[in-house]
Amino acid sequence: MAGDGTSGIRAGKSGLIVKVPEAEPAVRAWRDRLDPSARTGMPPHVTVLFPFLAESRFDSDTCAAIGEVIGRHRSFEARFAHCGRFPGILYLAPEPDTPFRRLTEAIADRWPETPPFGGQFDSIVPHLTIVQGQDDAVLDEAEADLRGRLPVVTRVTSVDLLVHDGTRWRERASFPLH
Repeated sequence: MAGDGTSGIRAGKSGLIVKVPEAEPAVRAWRDRLDPSARTGMPPHVTVLFPFLAESRFDSDTCAAIGEVIGRHRSFEARFAHCGRFPGILYLAPEPDTPFRRLTEAIADRWPETPPFGGQFDSIVPHLTIVQGQDDAVLDEAEADLRGRLPVVTRVTSVDLLVHDGTRWRERASFPLH
């Protein structure tokens, strides 16, 4: 989750993500060095919704509702063949990105009090963050290195709920797609 490094994350914050373990060999060295979220236990992923509900809201009814919303979506294959950028951030761009966007929209529609990234951005741009808070020269170096390691292909079959314990991200639940 871009912007979900070690600073400013309170215990009990949560997010919904799609893990992309297939990306680990390509991105691990860069993420370990230059993505603070990697150092707090966040695996390579595409964010579905962050911030999500406070941990205190996760009872059996809420988890069932999350599972119901996620379960309406079909599993799909995603390919990460090129990089994209936000200011100071390098990411892998999934293709297609529409299924990720639909998952985000469905969860945000069900829980409108949790807009994607707190409502800071006008559009949803699915992405797998590799480097955060760096200048263009570092982003250029990382992107050049990654070109030879792409594409990464994954089969998306679930969405995971992670909760921050004040130090690290911990998986709380996993919700299968249809």
